[in-house]
Amino acid sequence: MVTALFKVILMGDGSVGKTSLRRQYMGEGFKANYMITIGADFAVKKMQLEGGFDVSIQIWDLAGQEHFKNVRNTFYKGAQGALAVYSTVERSSFDNVDNWLEECWTNAGRKIPVVLIGNKIDLREQFKDNPVMKQTIVTTEEGEALAKKIASKGTHASFLETSAKTGHNAEAAFLELALRILDAGGLAS
Repeated sequence: MVTALFKVILMGDGSVGKTSLRRQYMGEGFKANYMITIGADFAVKKMQLEGGFDVSIQIWDLAGQEHFKNVRNTFYKGAQGALAVYSTVERSSFDNVDNWLEECWTNAGRKIPVVLIGNKIDLREQFKDNPVMKQTIVTTEEGEALAKKIASKGTHASFLETSAKTGHNAEAAFLELALRILDAGGLAS
């Protein structure tokens, strides 16, 4: 049996659901009231992968607000993978993913594997018939295209859509990232 510790970054604009996604993954459930993450939050969870791999995922949940940018830089050091989260009902958060990747890869010192996460799919369904909100919706196809673009930059990348509210794909997101880290030679890191 092989045991590994993977440091992963949970990044994206403020209020896209990073902390809620982490809470769902940790089995803590969803909280509707929004509380800003200050600097970074931290959690660890063990998972078992096929092939006899026991992995501890060390999750660094980074604050998304711009005024925390200088504090965030140090948290990327030693990261082996990242979940880049955007809201499927807030186009600006999708448009900012490239900025998050640049910040991550610059501060991590290399292009670490990424799982692109389109969160809040439960809201996308609610907003699809609202003419004003419909303009801010990010489609599944747009998310898939961005993940392909990220992969073309020379890193392991994949795409999932989630709902932190319902828990849809919350566990799958972290599992997918662990697998991408393994694909990239994460046990040797």
